[in-house]
Amino acid sequence: MKQAIFPQGLPFMKMHGLGNDFVVIDTRAGNGAVTPALARALGDRHRGVGFDQLAEIGHADDADFALTFWNSDGSQAGACGNATRCVSDYVMAQSGQTAVTLRTRRGLLHALRRGDGLVSVNMGHPQLDWAEVPLSGAMDVTHLPLPGVPMAVGMGNPHCVFFVANAEAEDVTARGSAIEHDPLFPQATNVEFVSLLGPDHLRMRVWERGAGITLACGSGACATAVAAHLRGLTGKTVRIEMDGGEIEIDWREDGVWMTGPTAHVFDGVLSPAYLAAHA
Repeated sequence: MKQAIFPQGLPFMKMHGLGNDFVVIDTRAGNGAVTPALARALGDRHRGVGFDQLAEIGHADDADFALTFWNSDGSQAGACGNATRCVSDYVMAQSGQTAVTLRTRRGLLHALRRGDGLVSVNMGHPQLDWAEVPLSGAMDVTHLPLPGVPMAVGMGNPHCVFFVANAEAEDVTARGSAIEHDPLFPQATNVEFVSLLGPDHLRMRVWERGAGITLACGSGACATAVAAHLRGLTGKTVRIEMDGGEIEIDWREDGVWMTGPTAHVFDGVLSPAYLAAHA
């Protein structure tokens, strides 16, 4: 898809959830669409804006809005929980609503603003069949044939969750980058390193597929909570400490809910010259 011409430039927002940072572009006005080339250019923290993911807001016939997620390498992500919370908060502020429905590749998701100002999103049911994660072949997702015996969980994107004695001591860059493209994961994977801090309290560090180390990962926190419960380490409601702060995960009958803060940092406009150079 060719990037449209923007004679007045293209507005964008910078947002973050627990330091997991996003560029948000609203294309509902018909002012073009994000392309892989533009996503890569914007993801460059020196020559662009920089982000962990780019969230593109679009129209949906069966929801309040649609979201498409892009990684900084120009690939698309199937889910991004913190960006979903941030953009949902923005749309609720625009419309005066306290709850919205949105469509992603994950399906229809529901988000709401709690009375304490935190924003919750139902990320849907975890995918616990090898073909849905997906993995390269039939196997037990709870005990993968890899050193450390991690667990695979799909949350609209694949996750490989390692339970370790001390997440702080893990070389996340070395291990995460190696596991990301392991043959077990035909679509690559996010990688989480998790240790138990106390009853229903976890520490998680993450390597995100297509992005590298990030301060937080919402879908990764959901996958971690599911894996911890299935391994018998926690109940279904947990607090997870990430590099960027704490998030609450509650695995209910209707799906995995995640709750945390959002931040709208600034607004900007991409220049026509910049857009033309990265069409």
